[in-house]
This record gives sequence, C-alpha cells and structure tokens, in this order.
Amino acid sequence: MAETSKTIFEKGIWSENPVYRQVLGICSALAVTNLLTNTLLMCAGVIFTTAMSNLTVSILRNYIPKRIRMMVQVLIIASFVMMVDIMIRAGAPDIHRFIGPYVGLIITNCIIMGRAEAFASQNRPWPSLLDGLATGLGYSFVLIAIALIREPFGFGTILGFPLPARDLWWHSWTIMIMPPGAFFTLGLLTWWARAKTDPGVKG
Repeated sequence: MAETSKTIFEKGIWSENPVYRQVLGICSALAVTNLLTNTLLMCAGVIFTTAMSNLTVSILRNYIPKRIRMMVQVLIIASFVMMVDIMIRAGAPDIHRFIGPYVGLIITNCIIMGRAEAFASQNRPWPSLLDGLATGLGYSFVLIAIALIREPFGFGTILGFPLPARDLWWHSWTIMIMPPGAFFTLGLLTWWARAKTDPGVKG
C-alpha cells in the first residue's frame, strides 16, 4: 500500500530521521554547526538537492538502464549541488569561504544517494519529492538543534547577534566551536531522540 504524505513526512523528520536514526550525514553535522547562519545555508542546500534529486530520479526511473543507474543518479545529484554552490557563492560569498568545501561534499552525502536509490527509483514523482523534502527537513532539524546549542556556548551569539548582557555573565566555551563540541552535542541529542522514539532505550 502506498504511503500517505503524512506518513512520509513523519518518517523523514522523526521516526526514520537520517541523522539520529540512520547515523548518516555526520560529517556535515560536525563541520558546519558552529554558527547558525552557516547551518541554515547548508540545510537549505541539502533540502533542495535531496528533493530535486528524488524528483528527477523518479521521473527518469523507467528510462535509466539498471546497470548504469548509480552513475546517472550521481550525475543528477552533482548537477543540483553545483546549482547550490553557485547560488551560495553569488549570494553569500563570505559564508561560502567557510562552508564551500562542505557544500561540494553534498554529492557524497549518503542521505541523498540513499533516498534516490531506496525510494525515488521505485516510486512515483510526487511521493519521491515529498520523501526528499521530509528527509532534508529531518536532517535540518538535527543540525539546527546542534547549532542552537553550539553558537551560544561557543561564541555567545545567535545568528551573529550577541546574547543579552553577554559581557556580564558569558564566558567562551572553546570546545563548543570545535568538532568535539559537535560530537558530544550530537551524541546527547541522539540519546534523547532515540529514548523518545524507541521504547527499548531508557531516557
């Protein structure tokens, strides 16, 4: 039986979240979440790429020979990643200097390739587009949560704006702007989320 739109979104964002349930996309979760602005741009790029790649693969699925389907899927994903890279480079060149290498690595993101192969290549265009959106939103949900913890502790700012009365009480927590800070934060979020979604895991 075909999945409903609600079920697709619920799975992508919560019960089958690509980051804390499937442990995919961890590299970018560690690399770009020290600042919320960088995180939002990276998430927008992944949502766009996942949704459009799924849609394109689904539309072409009956015309792509099985033995070269992986190559075609990589080409499709790479095309959308290049669009994202050009848009960020043109619209936010300062941020692109920091996250540019990671934007290029979206091509190798297991989340995008996995959804194209596991879902879009076997389903119609509309459910595939929804699956791509839901998966991208699920990825973004976790990365934004990490950034909302790391930036205030590491820099004393949110979206670059200082926290209220920061000079009176705030002290830099350097580890939070380094990859270990992201690693520990991701671990705690994964523990919390799995305790909520899996009755066998104690909270």
